[in-house]
This record gives sequence, structure tokens and C-alpha cells, in this order.
Amino acid sequence: MRIIVRILLVLVAFACALAPAAAAPAIDDASVRKIDELLTVRAEAGDLGRGALIERLSARLLDTPYGANMLIGSATEPEQLVVDLRRVDCFTYLDYIVAASRSADRDQFRTNLIATRYVDSRVEFAQRKHFFTDWAARERPAATDITASLSPAAVTTTKHLNAKTDGSTYLPGVAVLDRAVTHIPSAAVDATVSGALRTGDFLGAYTPDAGLDVTHVGIIVETPTGPVFRNASSLAANNRVVDTALADYLRTVPGIVVLRPL
Repeated sequence: MRIIVRILLVLVAFACALAPAAAAPAIDDASVRKIDELLTVRAEAGDLGRGALIERLSARLLDTPYGANMLIGSATEPEQLVVDLRRVDCFTYLDYIVAASRSADRDQFRTNLIATRYVDSRVEFAQRKHFFTDWAARERPAATDITASLSPAAVTTTKHLNAKTDGSTYLPGVAVLDRAVTHIPSAAVDATVSGALRTGDFLGAYTPDAGLDVTHVGIIVETPTGPVFRNASSLAANNRVVDTALADYLRTVPGIVVLRPL
């Protein structure tokens, strides 16, 4: 009897090993159409510069409704590859733009989205790039952190990303990362700093809170009337992707972290 039970346990374990991971949510028709629209923009861009391409692509998602917590996965729930352009949060907005900027077709878009969103292209919760500075600090970076080069007023702080002051973590199942995070205080963002920003730069709103690098992200776009912060805004007055005058936005945040796309 013990031998039979042992054989059954082995067979059950084998079956579990062969069982497929949780299926990714189906991509709705509206998202497919939007991906195709972005790919058309990419195809028509020719040799347009990186920043200008990001601006052109990101403009196609202006007015897209804001959606909180768009991704699926946690320490207890299997990670799923979410591709939903009907609504975006501030991070998925950038994910889709970067993926589209590197892609010629839908298959490439999916591949590049995975590479942008996950370390080593492994669709797992623990491998997700949860922090803005992951884009510059982790494998296959999507950008370079240029914050320190923009101002002598830049301040570097060692952060224990994901660690709360009470010893718990924001994201159970994700390791604590010790990282030097550089920001420019908003009061120090003068004409010289603004003049050094380029269309297509990624901007994060620095937070002094323990365990976090930024609280919000978006894209810098130069306009004839000055730079704007293009972002998926959760503010009740917006609740969509909008352009906000950078000077106005700076008055609401302690400082900025700037990444330049590769």
C-alpha cells in the first residue's frame, strides 16, 4: 500500500509540474487596435530620434483613462502578462510606449513589453521592475539615470527599496534592494536644469519616504510654451493621460529623478 501511495504522489507531482501557468488575460480588441496604431506610428517614424519617437507614440495615448493597479500578480497570486491599453497607470503607460518604440509587429511588441517590465524577461512577480530606478539599474536597462549630471544641487540617498520603517515590506515576496537614489529638489530645478531636459526623458517624482524611490512617473515633452509632464494622472480632475505644465507639477513634489531612454 505504501508503494502504491508513493507512486500516486509521484504521479500527482509530475502532473503538477506539467500543468500550465495561469493563462494571461486575453487581449481585448480595443487594445489590439491601439497596439497596431502605435506600431504604425513607429513604422512611419523612419529615423526619427529616440526622444521625438517617444513623444509621438505617447501622444497617441493622451486622454486614455487612468486605471489603478493594472498588473496581476503577487506573492500568492501567479503573475500574468497584462496587455490592456484601454486603461493605464503611470508605469504601464511607460511600459507600452517603450515596447512600441522598439517593435515592428505584435510579436515584437509582446517580447519587448516583457523585456521592459521584467528582469531577464521572466514573467514573475519577484522579477517585475517594481521601482522606477530599476529601469536604469537592472539588467537590460531601458534608460540611463542622468539626474546627477543635471544639477550640482542633486542629492544622493541610500534607499532600502521595498523596506518599511516597521521592518515589513511594501511588496511581500520581493527582496529589499539597497540602492543609491539621486534626486534634484524641486526648488533647485532652475532654468539650467529645465534647459537640459529633453523630450522623451522619463521623470519620476522623488519621495523621501523609506523604501520607495518615486511615487509617480511620466514623460518630459518640450513645447513652444515650455516643458510639460505627460503622465497617466490619478487626480480626480484628470483621471486620464494628460500634459501638465512641468513648473506646475514641480510645486507638488519634493524633487525629481530623471532617466534618459536608451
